[in-house]
Amino acid sequence: MIAIKNSRFFKGEQLITDATVLIAEGLIKEIIKGDIPAGYEVIDAQGNYLTPGFMDLQIYGSGENLFSAYPTAETLKQMDADLISKGTTGFLACVATNTLDIFKQAIEAAKAYKPHARAFLGLHLEGPYLNPERLGAHPLEYVHKATLEEVKELIENSDGVVKMMTIAHELQDDEVINYLLDQGIVLSLGHSNANFEQANHAYNSGFTTTTHLYNAMPAIHHRNPNLPTAVFNHPTAMASIIADGAHVDFEIVKMTYKLMPERLFLITDAVTACNIGPYQHQLAGSRYVTPEGTISGSNITLLDAVRNCVDHCDVPLSAALNMASAHPARVLRMDTEHGQIAIGKTADLLLITAQLALQKVFIAGLINV
Repeated sequence: MIAIKNSRFFKGEQLITDATVLIAEGLIKEIIKGDIPAGYEVIDAQGNYLTPGFMDLQIYGSGENLFSAYPTAETLKQMDADLISKGTTGFLACVATNTLDIFKQAIEAAKAYKPHARAFLGLHLEGPYLNPERLGAHPLEYVHKATLEEVKELIENSDGVVKMMTIAHELQDDEVINYLLDQGIVLSLGHSNANFEQANHAYNSGFTTTTHLYNAMPAIHHRNPNLPTAVFNHPTAMASIIADGAHVDFEIVKMTYKLMPERLFLITDAVTACNIGPYQHQLAGSRYVTPEGTISGSNITLLDAVRNCVDHCDVPLSAALNMASAHPARVLRMDTEHGQIAIGKTADLLLITAQLALQKVFIAGLINV
């Protein structure tokens, strides 16, 4: 049992100070002020911020090996350890458009590693059911329209490890979309050329979110409203955004936050250096690029993204923290357990300084860093 005293944290926009958070059996048991009950290991937060652990719903690699190039349980173990050390307590390992065999290997690796996972939550399959007009760094030769037979071949043997898929809804048949929704998979509209009506149809048909807003989709046009405008105007559709200043300019992040503050969440879209397979990434400052120079992934952590939102995008700290924790938890339908500092929630927590430097990481109440 752990007691974290002298901490401060946000409850909504309200800052709670000098609080003690009591953790037992992996959960937040109580939040108190005053004397700490006997039997607790006491950690003095020294006035630093306590925040729910971050969730990254789109990351391809962290540490050494890129997951799609080395789709093994060992790679997931590597990502697990590295991401926890950087403050990410939940993540979906993302596999971009590839051969069916690579997707199957990734699923088998996820099934094998799942019983040992700490931060690993499952897989995000970004493709291959994308719009070839909005490829980004995805190779055209693997992009194709979904068939129900192929989708069932992937999902029926996945034991539930596929949690999220990015799909260009406008090119797919209803039977495929309905099947995936019936499996409980979170569907995200992305790498799409959808116009305003098509995007709204996707959101009203079960797509709940949007993959890396602005990237690999049509640009906003004042006489031709399309996918981004549909996201802004929809009452519930959410969207991820890469706040690295390279994928999306900080001024656009600032504008987007003002338009949809409760529906925007942060992802890293981070990769690692790789020189094999269809995704060969070379580091170029805050981003990775392909050998041809196409932007292909970021080089930031979620804590970097939070810091960028606060420092460059006029996002209040409480909101930026929610964009990395509460909002992605809601996307994954895990917000009853994660994303808040409240009694009964899982004690996946971070201790960070006022300058947003990471001090400690707790996974289910156990100190990891």
